[in-house]
Amino acid sequence: MKYGLNIRESGAMDFISLGALVHRLDPGIIPFRKANECRIHVSGGEYNVAANLADCFRLNTGIVTAMVDYPIGDLIAEQVKAAGVKPFYRRFQHNGVNGPNMATVYSDRGHGVRAPVVFYNRANEAAAQLRPGDFDWKSIFAGGVRWFHSGGIFAALSETTGEVIIEGMKAAKAAGAVISFDLNFREKLWSIWGGQGRASEVIGRIVQNVDVLVGNEEDLQKGLGIPGPEAAAKSKLDPGIFIGMIEHLTKKHPQVKIVATTLREVQSTNRHSWGAVAWIDGRTFVSPACELDVLDRVGGGDGFAAGFFYGLLAGETPEEAVKLGWAHGALLTTYPGDTTMATVEQVRAFAQGGSARIQR
Repeated sequence: MKYGLNIRESGAMDFISLGALVHRLDPGIIPFRKANECRIHVSGGEYNVAANLADCFRLNTGIVTAMVDYPIGDLIAEQVKAAGVKPFYRRFQHNGVNGPNMATVYSDRGHGVRAPVVFYNRANEAAAQLRPGDFDWKSIFAGGVRWFHSGGIFAALSETTGEVIIEGMKAAKAAGAVISFDLNFREKLWSIWGGQGRASEVIGRIVQNVDVLVGNEEDLQKGLGIPGPEAAAKSKLDPGIFIGMIEHLTKKHPQVKIVATTLREVQSTNRHSWGAVAWIDGRTFVSPACELDVLDRVGGGDGFAAGFFYGLLAGETPEEAVKLGWAHGALLTTYPGDTTMATVEQVRAFAQGGSARIQR
């Protein structure tokens, strides 16, 4: 046992995520009200981690999700394939008029003093219609799975998606996998059908099955009802408040062995101070801090989770696992889109103190 976890040494799949696939329309720094063109990025809080682990860290990963048989679905499926992620789809037929649909996320990048703006069209979303019994978990895990992951965005989509997460986690646990969950609390999504009270109830039941939790102070407070700090932090990079909440969390959920989050101080849209912290089986580990020149901030947290999980799956020291997550999350903010363009060699070099000096 390492890190308080029993991580399988091998399996047909290193990592499987359960969540919703979406496509993000990105007009760059132009606000949507003035945009006349957009780039399309395939995304999803849970999917991004699987894509990063496959593309950058060369692990065997999969995504369990909904897929609609229409051109947008085809576009998304092509990019999932290109990322090297194995799909396990519950397929839906589009009626040619109003769905079911693959959700659309609209997100400009902002610039300088102007913050990014994010909004959604998740009307008649196929992933929100997933329910227990839609997936053959024994077949999905038949060759062995080392790690199973889901998140709060998928949990927030409908009254059934949280139940699918619990079903998948129990099946993965029976198959010997480590279970992780990214709280990713999104007030806009929960407000549609349940609000914060329902969020705490659903997420609380999910976390009963979790070994590794990702989430910041706000996620812990709003998603799990963990009491907040009595005093304000000196800075956003101060891990003290996060660490102070761990005791409350582990009393409520003693089976959780690891809790981790990024630390970010936003000076402007394009300039962030960046760090990370993890509580691992009773000990706390803090990354170095660095200044980021941000091109696209979407997906940075998922980038951290992927690098951190990779370090744990690879058997690195706790310190190195945190640094790998920190380094990969930092690099991811320098690329357009929601998923990685880094290589594992670049991540390791930055984690070990690499610089932006040109590579010849």
